[in-house]
Amino acid sequence: MSGVRHPLLTIAPAKLRPTQLTVGKAEVAAKRAEWKKLGKKKRKELLDSHWFPGVLGPKQHVYIVDHHHLGLALMEEGVKSVPVMIQRDFSWLEPEVFWRTMEFSRWAHPYDQHGTRTDYTAIPASLTDLADDPYRTLAARVRVAGGCAKDATPYAEFLWADFYRRHLKLPGGKVSAKVVQQALLLAHSHDTAYLPGWSGTIE
Repeated sequence: MSGVRHPLLTIAPAKLRPTQLTVGKAEVAAKRAEWKKLGKKKRKELLDSHWFPGVLGPKQHVYIVDHHHLGLALMEEGVKSVPVMIQRDFSWLEPEVFWRTMEFSRWAHPYDQHGTRTDYTAIPASLTDLADDPYRTLAARVRVAGGCAKDATPYAEFLWADFYRRHLKLPGGKVSAKVVQQALLLAHSHDTAYLPGWSGTIE
């Protein structure tokens, strides 16, 4: 890998390692449903246009730093390989130093489905072991509904999820249409003005 700048690899989704602990499982299901509707050509176009940004870690494992929902959806759909663009080679670092460097670079998010900080060792080795955080699903649906703008800030959706975790209850852990409407009202309020992608009005 040394001397090769930003190589594009082809990796089986099962071999991709996550850099976070959670996903919104409802969003994964939605991506699976979208994939099922696509024909062979459209599926190829989707994969060609959705490179997974990755980092080479200890023991040459490939860690993805985005597209966890898509990666899990494709894995569950039996996709054999996906393109990964390697951003950095940190394979020579000791695990603890690797994870500290990843977090410093904003490429790792060691927080669980309750928004609690964890040890790096809690980050699972497989996408299939990611925990469900329904507040991630809520945050995604608010963004899709126009409640906030898509923002390049790393882990922006986690920040929105943590806000909603403190302010809204999800009966049965489900994201209902009623809850989404409540979340949309909050999304444009002054209370969320500190969050990335906020699109409310300053009075």
